[in-house]
Amino acid sequence: MRTDTEHAPGRAGRASGRFVLGAAGCVITLLGGAACGGADDPEPAQGTVGNPIELGDVQTVEREDLEAVFAEAGVEGTFVLFDAGARSAVVVNPDAAGERAVPASTFKLPNTLIALQTGEVSDVDEVIAPESGDELSLREALPTSDVPVHQEVADRIGYERMSTWVDRFDYGNRNIGDEGAMGRFWLEGPLEISALEQATFVAELAREELPVDVEHQRALRDLLLVEEGPRHQLFGRTGLGVDVDPVPGWWVGWVERDAELHTFALRLEVEDEEDAELRESLGRELLVALDVLPAA
Repeated sequence: MRTDTEHAPGRAGRASGRFVLGAAGCVITLLGGAACGGADDPEPAQGTVGNPIELGDVQTVEREDLEAVFAEAGVEGTFVLFDAGARSAVVVNPDAAGERAVPASTFKLPNTLIALQTGEVSDVDEVIAPESGDELSLREALPTSDVPVHQEVADRIGYERMSTWVDRFDYGNRNIGDEGAMGRFWLEGPLEISALEQATFVAELAREELPVDVEHQRALRDLLLVEEGPRHQLFGRTGLGVDVDPVPGWWVGWVERDAELHTFALRLEVEDEEDAELRESLGRELLVALDVLPAA
């Protein structure tokens, strides 16, 4: 099994940009460990709603008040909102935001990009015929819960190339496991990613800064469009873990509104089907509360 430091071509410059966070007065890195301050810790700036926390070189605020969104729905969850232009972030439940979980169907984003970049899929409209399941194109498969098409795509990419590209993307713990488990590593592990890392990955995709051809990033962008209004566009994808405990329920994406770009990642601990159905609705509620999405 690979470690987090193996086969990471071209990504050394990103380490300093990783999220570092904690409650007010504490700094916690994603690799573990904490350092807490004392009475001299800075107070929130006048007019700031929430508590400033450390997040690398990103100005960050913890919004404890928004934890009520999860509490009132009867679920545990975390939410990260990153303002790509202002390089600022809002985090709800920062401890959970740094915890990794399987990406589930949110891995369809890198899987699609890798397939296009390697030429294993010619374009998003190529029909793919898995041994089990329906024949679908990536355009048809990405917004659905279809798994076999993306398992077929992963098999075409192959273990070595998949390993290399997950490293290049600096995607979560970058661990795709053993060669014989190509169809399950993003559903059952060992690949895991945090909400903070999801927001980072999505920000690079939204800004067309991932190390793949821009045309592939734009093609994926078109597949992720959820809604379009007079002044905004919403892009997103859900994910739901399989045979893991706790079961993560994801909604990740971004909002383009006027000249602003905000990326987001929501993760719930899903205990039943009703919890899973809350992912997008709670995410939208938080985006409206943070004045990123217009109120309905």
